[in-house]
Amino acid sequence: MTKPFSLFLALRYLRPKRTFLSLITVISILGVTIGIMVLILVISVMTGFEEELRRKVLGFDAHLVAGGESVIFDWPAQATQIRAVEGVTGVAPFVQGPVLAEFMGRRLAPKIRAIDPEAEREVTALQDFMVAGELKLEGNETVLGSALAGILGVGVGDTITVYSPGNLNEIIDGINAMEQGGDKAKKAGQLREMVLPLELTVTGIFSSGRYLYDSEFLLVPLHIGQELYGLGDGVHGLTIKTVHPYEAAAIRTRMEGRVDPALGVSTWMDMNRELFEAIHMERNVMFFILLFIVIVAAFGIMNTLITVTVQKTREIGILKALGARTGQIISVFVGQGIVVGLFGTAIGLGLGIWLVQYRNQVSQWLSGVLGIEIFPQSIYQFAEIPAEIVPSDIAIICASAFAICTVAAVIPAWFAARMDPVKALRYE
Repeated sequence: MTKPFSLFLALRYLRPKRTFLSLITVISILGVTIGIMVLILVISVMTGFEEELRRKVLGFDAHLVAGGESVIFDWPAQATQIRAVEGVTGVAPFVQGPVLAEFMGRRLAPKIRAIDPEAEREVTALQDFMVAGELKLEGNETVLGSALAGILGVGVGDTITVYSPGNLNEIIDGINAMEQGGDKAKKAGQLREMVLPLELTVTGIFSSGRYLYDSEFLLVPLHIGQELYGLGDGVHGLTIKTVHPYEAAAIRTRMEGRVDPALGVSTWMDMNRELFEAIHMERNVMFFILLFIVIVAAFGIMNTLITVTVQKTREIGILKALGARTGQIISVFVGQGIVVGLFGTAIGLGLGIWLVQYRNQVSQWLSGVLGIEIFPQSIYQFAEIPAEIVPSDIAIICASAFAICTVAAVIPAWFAARMDPVKALRYE
């Protein structure tokens, strides 16, 4: 099969004899390859990180949370109305707020999340996050986050003391009364009764994968939260599960007019908007920053073609003298850029996908060789490096790189095609 002479010359110039241009060609292809490979790896890892974080958020948080500033005393009736909404699959009450926790002289101010374990199973997957003990909340029992348990030095079976800030005003009044004199012993006894500490036995430890949750939350039975905050039969809010997390906003719209407007229903996306927007923005910024690797490689391609046009001035003059059209001369050099772009993109695509598939093995190997931890689990809260290959992202990366390589070839090709054959032959 006969090749067009433009393609024949383009391939011939890519592998010349007795010159260093072949080495420059290899370097140009290598630059494109590295750019594509790094882009695919970074974008896939950041996409996987976002998706894994979303799964963890949806495991600990409900799809919808209904609750306002006031205590909900008629929550059973509200829960019944919410369950009747199309798309709702579960509703559970909760009480949430700060407390003081003490163990062996160590004190922290975490938050309690008082739940009904049976109802909560219909809404969240807390059981999947248990790393020690079990999700058992009966009587005066609690389940702690792994980071909080580590800070306090608590293990399964230990007992921690919890103080509620619910009667803080009464405590302050009691302290002021003691300072004013009188029967201090009697007033001190009254003050101790106001504090009302609770002894809670640790039955389990959970790890959600998010330090914010693992370091701040104690799970307790619903009646404990109601007792600590003096709510009686009331609760702070209701968690709601829907048929699909991405339909939460639509289902919230259906709930309008059927539930108390004062509840203030929020979706899981609303509650974590800043986090996911930050990750999405970082992902886009990284794409454009790493795309400059490909642009630098394109300059290498341009440098190669400029060198070719300088060395092949005589040949270009002869071709022009023989009647070669401007478009044909341009095709020779653009063809070189296209071939380099195709090879670099194809090799980079293969290496990038391979690196994504074996990212954890490569990370472990690099950690052993360099003696440093490439992906610290304590910081990222993931046992392995998450990654997810999105075909549309791969297509955008490859198309962008190929377009950049092609455009880089057009400039020297244009100048070569405009060369005056008389001048080209005169100086040769």
